[in-house]
Amino acid sequence: MTATPSQSDSPLVPRARLRVLGDAVALVALPLLAALALPAAFAGGGTRRWFGGRAENQRAEAQAAKDAAAAAFYELDTAQRDLRISIETITAVDDSPAARRAVSDFQAISGRIDEASHQYIQAVDAHDLDRDDLDASAAAQARTALSRAKEELSRVKQELDRFADGLGPLLGKAETQLARLAPAVERARQGLLAASDALDAVRGSGLKADDLAARLAALGPELTKLNQGAGQHGVPQTLERAERVAREAGAVRAEAERLPERAAEIDHRLVSLRTRAQALTTRSEQVEPVLSELRRRFTAACWQDLQSVPDHAAENVRQAELKLREAQAARDEQRWPDATALLSTVRALLNATDESVSAAGDRLQRLNAVQKDPQQEIDRTRFAIRDAQRLAMAGRHTPDPRHARPLDDSVARLERAIGTLEGRHPDYWHFLTETEAVRRTVARVVAQIREERGASGG
Repeated sequence: MTATPSQSDSPLVPRARLRVLGDAVALVALPLLAALALPAAFAGGGTRRWFGGRAENQRAEAQAAKDAAAAAFYELDTAQRDLRISIETITAVDDSPAARRAVSDFQAISGRIDEASHQYIQAVDAHDLDRDDLDASAAAQARTALSRAKEELSRVKQELDRFADGLGPLLGKAETQLARLAPAVERARQGLLAASDALDAVRGSGLKADDLAARLAALGPELTKLNQGAGQHGVPQTLERAERVAREAGAVRAEAERLPERAAEIDHRLVSLRTRAQALTTRSEQVEPVLSELRRRFTAACWQDLQSVPDHAAENVRQAELKLREAQAARDEQRWPDATALLSTVRALLNATDESVSAAGDRLQRLNAVQKDPQQEIDRTRFAIRDAQRLAMAGRHTPDPRHARPLDDSVARLERAIGTLEGRHPDYWHFLTETEAVRRTVARVVAQIREERGASGG
């Protein structure tokens, strides 16, 4: 037997070991041989001299002990060989401290197996039970030595069995990874093939897809390592590589298949954003008349922050048109990521322009409404405050100061805002921003009350 999982047989007294293993295997032939020998013995054909019943009984008992020891030896040897395969499976996959400890423990047990085997072989070699002059005393000594050897072999076998039982989790994990290996490598190969086919189809439609081709080519060395096998690169590393290659090849294939749709989408966005830029150019030209009316009818505080809108709108549209030309060039050169990024920039510029241009018209509309009927804005805000106050008092005799204080402050703030409407030139914009701020404060108090009552179940 062996002390290391990499050897195929034990270096311990190999000739004697092979002989005793042969003896153990030959046990199955003993009944047949005995049957063949019995007629010759009764016919007087035997050459052994007989020394009486006691000696022969001792010889038979010694032979039985030898047979039992040989069977124990063979069973232990078989178990060790099977376990060595398990250890080799674990070490092929797992390099964790637990796996290294298992190898070390197996080597230690193998050393004890060799010691027990050596004891058994010595006992076999020291007693020739086929001698004609074997007396009862020698036979008894042989039986004792062989029985002791058998007991030691059985004890070590039990130790080996306990060790094998403890390997279950490690062995299961290793076998699972080995079972995953071949399918994972095959999925990677098939993924690369599918990505290559998708890329060929895209190129056949007139699209270059150079970036996808470069990404696919970068996976070539990984495929080479997969083909070299886990024996050279390790099972965990090969499994991880196969999964990564399959994932990246799948991404290339998906992008290649979507490329015609992506090109059509970019073409659509180019047309749409170009049309939008033209429309915003027209709308931005209408901001100046709106500002003129705001200046004529309302105080400076109502329109000063809008003074720069026309210039900013014109500059944003100019920048958007420049980026659109760059995006068109990127699309013509099939630089898809660049085209997509440029179109996103154009959209952001046009969104900002749309907001600023709309702000001027919205301002005039809101100021017209509040100038005509400020009471509507006042009633709306007072209703929000009263609704929050009722909620704060629900189920209570007195409101919680944390809720009552901001609501009381909101009432006072609304009254101050109403006061700004008095005089020849009311600041309607200040009034609107104040009422909006009051409603935001009230909404926060309402949300706080509902959250607290929801958490307490009340």
